[in-house]
Amino acid sequence: MSDAPGVVEVPAFEKAIVSVHVGPSARMCCRHGSETRSGVAIHGDVEIIPWGMPGSWELKQGDTALVMSLSPRLLQDAAEESGLNARGLELRSRFYTRDVRIEHIAWAVKSEMENGYPCGRLYLDCLATALSLHLVRQHSSLSNPSRGINGKMPPGKLKQILLFIDDHLNQDLSLTEIAQIAGLSVSYCGVLFRDAVGQSIHQYVLRRKVERAAWLLKERKLSISQVALETGFAHQSHLALHMRRLLGTTPNRLRKASLD
Repeated sequence: MSDAPGVVEVPAFEKAIVSVHVGPSARMCCRHGSETRSGVAIHGDVEIIPWGMPGSWELKQGDTALVMSLSPRLLQDAAEESGLNARGLELRSRFYTRDVRIEHIAWAVKSEMENGYPCGRLYLDCLATALSLHLVRQHSSLSNPSRGINGKMPPGKLKQILLFIDDHLNQDLSLTEIAQIAGLSVSYCGVLFRDAVGQSIHQYVLRRKVERAAWLLKERKLSISQVALETGFAHQSHLALHMRRLLGTTPNRLRKASLD
């Protein structure tokens, strides 16, 4: 879903909502029920809105999110299959949180959707079940409080790093520079980042550059060579090489597909 700057209101819904921010960072003020948070949503940030809870977003910039919904029954079944008492199960509201498992499931859903659902309903059912189990175990009234969702990286430091990366994708970033932003040593920063995000800083930055390039190509405002430079690639062929490896397509094919 894409929304222009302004206020977006969502009434109380009978299903739980899991929203993953996609694309450039966006500043916003969010309300889930009576709770309010203001901040910057970064690519991959997760919001969770429990069923029966209204929400609203005051967007300072345009925003795009992958929005998934899950029925209470599916979540209750997941709890029972885990040997937990599903009676009184409640999801926890989350704002701008990081959760690598939810991200991986979301990107799988996004890929399936963009390719016309080639794997069929069974595949989506499996992803929904995996997401439900994780929500129950990590983001509900039945969660084990001793297990964090951000590994050992303090959430504030992780947010600083991710926002810095997103704001400087057109530059030749160094590990030293990124570690300094969080006030960590280079080696310690690398270890904590991998624990929290599930991939190395280099892998994450490269994927974000490719994803940002794909976003710009679909907008069709810049030439392919301009998109390559805008996302920190040396030239168009460099972008094409990594886009083919990470997304399975080329800049030319992606641009042509956006016309269909």
